[in-house]
Amino acid sequence: MIPVLKLTDTVSTALDWMDEFHTSQLIVTDSGVYRGIVSEDILFDIADTTELLGKVIIQHKDIFASEDQHPYELLRLVNQFGLLIIPVVHDGKVLSGSILVSDLVEHFVNELGVQEKGAVIVLKIAERDYSLAEISRLIESNGTRVLSSYYSSSESAHPLQESRLTLKLNRTHITPIIATLERFGYDIEEAHANDPIESVDQERLDMLMRYLAT
Repeated sequence: MIPVLKLTDTVSTALDWMDEFHTSQLIVTDSGVYRGIVSEDILFDIADTTELLGKVIIQHKDIFASEDQHPYELLRLVNQFGLLIIPVVHDGKVLSGSILVSDLVEHFVNELGVQEKGAVIVLKIAERDYSLAEISRLIESNGTRVLSSYYSSSESAHPLQESRLTLKLNRTHITPIIATLERFGYDIEEAHANDPIESVDQERLDMLMRYLAT
């Protein structure tokens, strides 16, 4: 639904479309071939709004996604290049479509179980002791499922260096789970069981994006 600009469109047209579709970036093509992205902040600096886009600065000419890329790789593009819209191309850089970053984030919110009621716990764990299978077994022994998880590795390669494992569970009553994990030597750094917990999960999602960019 987001329009695609052509090199023969004017700066005025681009700004009008950005305003109408509430975005500060739009894709530019030439005969269907991807040419880059124009940004609102650059267009605002152009005094003559009748100037053609072919004569203005177009960014990210070689930044795009392919049709078979996984959403995790798209997050890396977003975080590394500050994209608000992701071009998707196929052979010869022909534009297939685009993905709004807001839609991408919504996808991950759904995949990570953010909308489901449940607790979030963060374990501080040594690299050498990490076993998601073992941790999941202990949690499931309390009649609870792990909805999603991600592991933030420490910057050090030392096996005793502590990392973080964030888990989203399908229950809010997690006292027995914490007791079980602590009994088996796991260090609970954080536990969030109160509703709403969306802000906690958004923070974790932001951390995930930074982690994927490393």
